[in-house]
Amino acid sequence: PPTPGPPLPPLCAPACGVPPAWAARLGATGFLISKCCFPLFKAKPGKVKRVRTIFSSEQLARLEQEFSRQQYLVGQERCLLASSLHLTEEQVKVWFQNRRIKWRKQSLEQQQAKLAKMG
Repeated sequence: PPTPGPPLPPLCAPACGVPPAWAARLGATGFLISKCCFPLFKAKPGKVKRVRTIFSSEQLARLEQEFSRQQYLVGQERCLLASSLHLTEEQVKVWFQNRRIKWRKQSLEQQQAKLAKMG
């Protein structure tokens, strides 16, 4: 039988530093790829593919609650919310941006439905 070779090196070098916040939430699945490894998966030269954030139901509920309170979150408020949800400020910022787009789309559809009923 063939003898096993040396163990494969990890995808990320030890110099990568502390894993990103989302790494801890995913757990040790063995399939975790940190940001430093993304250049291996480039779609186009110069473009780096980003891993999609998967929010827990608790995180989504809290984000929706904050969005219903106010649609724009900046500075210290965003920092505190991100910290309490174990997310980065960037993740919270992008979630709010995307949620505002969804809200505008829904509002527009409701207005169009009202106009259709009237006319």
